[in-house]
Amino acid sequence: MDGDTPNTMSAAPGAPHDSSSPSTPAAARTGQPPEGVAHPKTIKSYVRRAGRTTTGQAKAFEELGPRFVLNYQAAPLDASATYGRQAPLILEIGFGMGEATAHIARVRPDDNFLCCEVHEPGVGALLKRIGEQDISNIRILQHDAVEVIDNMLPEASLDGIHIFFPDPWHKKKHNKRRLIQEPLVAKLARRLRPGGYIHCATDWEPYAVQMLEVLGAEPLLANTAEGYAAKPDYRPLTKFENRGIRLGHGVWDLVFERR
Repeated sequence: MDGDTPNTMSAAPGAPHDSSSPSTPAAARTGQPPEGVAHPKTIKSYVRRAGRTTTGQAKAFEELGPRFVLNYQAAPLDASATYGRQAPLILEIGFGMGEATAHIARVRPDDNFLCCEVHEPGVGALLKRIGEQDISNIRILQHDAVEVIDNMLPEASLDGIHIFFPDPWHKKKHNKRRLIQEPLVAKLARRLRPGGYIHCATDWEPYAVQMLEVLGAEPLLANTAEGYAAKPDYRPLTKFENRGIRLGHGVWDLVFERR
């Protein structure tokens, strides 16, 4: 999540961008159907919404995209080659405009961060932060996180997973579209190494309740707290979150570990 934009995985605007072939239509580059054509009835980690890339974000794409934006491929990720070192690997699903992502990468320089987001302005904004703040331990996949998990991340390959402020799908009839569901959590749990963790956060209490139930029902995971967790120090309070707190909104963190 970012200052004025919630996490966009499961609610992501924008069209995927592949800096290696800018002239190719987005649908052809990503395997996604074009605008106006329904997705197959499989769970996706996002939906598309409108967004506009600024001049600064476009410049960041051009200058930094080749280094920091990875091409999706249906093959296991070689993390050591990708980052040029061996280090704990943290997956983030949906980073909005990248404010929290950049902060966490700075305060945890010994970890590698693999960040999935399809919202093009968000990817551009994070690339801009990477350049401005001289961050080297982030790589971005502008692709559906579910396919990344299925095809690029083998079991026991992750040391942590961050899912901050996914779309809550407030209406009851839309709750089935929420990202945190039993099938996905089972996949994520299997990709954690023993002792690895999954950290979720939401500002919508009914979703927090669902997260607690779903994570608590996964036999490979154990809650690190009695119910909700205290906010870990590494996760910052963004402008978006602070505004919600001033309006009286709650925020709930959940941290579970792989048994």
